Amino acid sequence: MIEATHWHPVAQVEDLRDAPVAATLLGHALVLWRDARGAVHAWSDRCPHRGASLSRGRVVAAPEAPGGARLECPYHGWAFDADARVARIPALPGFVPPDGHRAQVCEALERNGLIWVRLQPGEIAPPAFAAEDDPRLRKVNCGPYEVAASAPRIVENFLDMAHFGFVHEGSLGDRGHPEIPDYRVEDTATGVLATACRAWQPVSSIHATGGAMVDYTYEVVGPYSCVLTKAPEAAKVALADFRESIALFVCPTGPETARVWIRMAMTDFESPDASMRSFQDMIFGQDLPVLESQRPKCLPLDPRAELHCAADKASAAYRRYLKRLGVTFGTC
Repeated sequence: MIEATHWHPVAQVEDLRDAPVAATLLGHALVLWRDARGAVHAWSDRCPHRGASLSRGRVVAAPEAPGGARLECPYHGWAFDADARVARIPALPGFVPPDGHRAQVCEALERNGLIWVRLQPGEIAPPAFAAEDDPRLRKVNCGPYEVAASAPRIVENFLDMAHFGFVHEGSLGDRGHPEIPDYRVEDTATGVLATACRAWQPVSSIHATGGAMVDYTYEVVGPYSCVLTKAPEAAKVALADFRESIALFVCPTGPETARVWIRMAMTDFESPDASMRSFQDMIFGQDLPVLESQRPKCLPLDPRAELHCAADKASAAYRRYLKRLGVTFGTC
């Protein structure tokens, strides 16, 4: 499964502290834990002894161990070093476990305020978010949102401007201005790029003072990740040179379920995080019932399965990209 070699977000960095945390990725149960030196570990959430969930265990101090801590199984107290090796079996205090007694390990890293995991080794880097390294932009994560829809359906919705006037009427769209002018789409090494995208929005952001035509650029940067940048007409925005970049990072928990984060990169350093999150919560809350109503829940890659029009060029290119890549999780 090609998806297993890609990086996916599974949890927020701030949620992983002293206790292990359970997560799900591509149908696989994971345990996340942080050792005494701050390193993040992602393992199969299954003790190799009797199959208990390691996420129900605890992190215990072990200054002599790699990372200075161990993950302890809640069932029999087996203790695992940071390299996943069984270091201690309480029922047999004199026994030295062989090197093959180990938990199943996945790769993990921290980026974009999230913990990313890939189940199998690969050469593909985590999805890029160019705004991440710009010190002029403030970063805020919104979510997670739990969605009973496939990850590809969620990404395609993010790419779709034609629904603004109907799903987000009064905020991102207006039924009186539903037109989507022609735009450009091209394939890239990491997915799809759509440029010269324009849509009318009554309230293009929390800073908007009136309706405006908004210029969009969409970039698919991985099977389940997409980044947009938007620039409304300057006269309609209270902040000078207002720009924002928004990343959609989707964790495919199951073929028809997903966990979603939205990461915003803003020039605004004054508004409280709560107000910025509230706006995104409202927008995603409007999308949610529509996403969960779509049938089939998985995204059809056969171009004959659903009807298309010229306004769907970006989503059609995204479907071709998934098919070309060989993505099967969340597609049909």
